[in-house]
Amino acid sequence: MKSIAALQATVTAAAPFDGGPSNAELDAIELEMPAILADVALLDAQIMTIDRAPTELDHQRIRRARRRVLAARRDLANRTAAASDVPVSGGAA
Repeated sequence: MKSIAALQATVTAAAPFDGGPSNAELDAIELEMPAILADVALLDAQIMTIDRAPTELDHQRIRRARRRVLAARRDLANRTAAASDVPVSGGAA
């Protein structure tokens, strides 16, 4: 039976991990940050109404947050499509 120390070099030599995201991953996160923040704002608005009956102001806050999420996702999809130069179907002729 081999000890764990004898097998450690075999296991850890396969993939060196520097402990952080790559530059490409950081760029992708930065590109998606408006959508992420819009999702967080929507969750905040929904969490505030968990333990009580939502007021009209709460409904407005949730609707506004949902619109921001949709707008952020639309903008992200448009930027991604424009960056990849792939023709998007469904547009007006």
